[in-house]
Amino acid sequence: MKTILAYRFSAFGDVAMTVPVCIEFLEQNPDVEIIFISREHFRDVFDGHPRLMFKGISFDDYKGVFGIRKLTRQLIRDFKPDYVADLHDVIRTKMVTSIFKRHRYKVYKIDKGKAEKEVLTDIWNLQKRPLKRTVERYADVFRKMGFPLELSYQYRSRSQNKQGIGFAPFAQHKGKMMPLEKSFELARILAKSQKVYFFGGGEEEDEILRNWESQIPNTFSLSGKLTLKEELQQISELKTMISMDSANMHLASLVGTRCISVWGSTHYFAGFLGYGQSEADVVHVKDLSCRPCSVFGDKPCFRGDYACLNELNIQKIIDKL
Repeated sequence: MKTILAYRFSAFGDVAMTVPVCIEFLEQNPDVEIIFISREHFRDVFDGHPRLMFKGISFDDYKGVFGIRKLTRQLIRDFKPDYVADLHDVIRTKMVTSIFKRHRYKVYKIDKGKAEKEVLTDIWNLQKRPLKRTVERYADVFRKMGFPLELSYQYRSRSQNKQGIGFAPFAQHKGKMMPLEKSFELARILAKSQKVYFFGGGEEEDEILRNWESQIPNTFSLSGKLTLKEELQQISELKTMISMDSANMHLASLVGTRCISVWGSTHYFAGFLGYGQSEADVVHVKDLSCRPCSVFGDKPCFRGDYACLNELNIQKIIDKL
């Protein structure tokens, strides 16, 4: 049995996207196991295969250069991997990688396509084209090791008894989130015909969603009430999830639930559409030449008016349903 030690520490959605790749890799390569290193609170997304083991860490225990050295030496001592995969390629993982190399390990790392993404997000570039999907970039790391891997692009349903609509109206950055008044109106319309469950996190989001729950009959806020494992189970039982370009889209993919995804300053051309989700379920303002202006939605609006979100018609989302 060969052992691959793989690591990616953030962000939540990007970590979640590694899971279907790892599972399909292990199914196609029965003589390999993967030890995945990431933040402890991501543990519950890694329970999909017996040869996919998870080691959770807290960087409070591994601060600074000496902490990274301590972590890497522990990983070498505990697992003695045959292969090492850097699925993140940021400063912290570059430090981990350099220490592995000093111990004579060859490290295979992701090509994030930074130059291509800079071209894609250039607002003066009018010839937008879809880039390689992020899951393929993860898969390429395993292929570089010499293993075969063909992705199916099919999500797998965990529940057959599906009912209700999930709605996750928040995202980490303003450029990825519909105005709250639009989201409120969408929830109000949807709740006239079916149960709507709100998803969010953090005190501010909890308060907003509790307020919506009190104002809109036939809605229920799950924000702040569930563990990650419970949240995954709840999403698996939904008929459909409606999400911004955020982690909830990727959680829906993990448990086999259709997701209608809303995109503002970002674009699925950058490669971050949920695994197995359909491009036909993408909702966005198509005729804005400045889109996408950002890969992550963290840049201020070039126009100053966030037209990509303020001009979005919620009827498009209702029509998808």
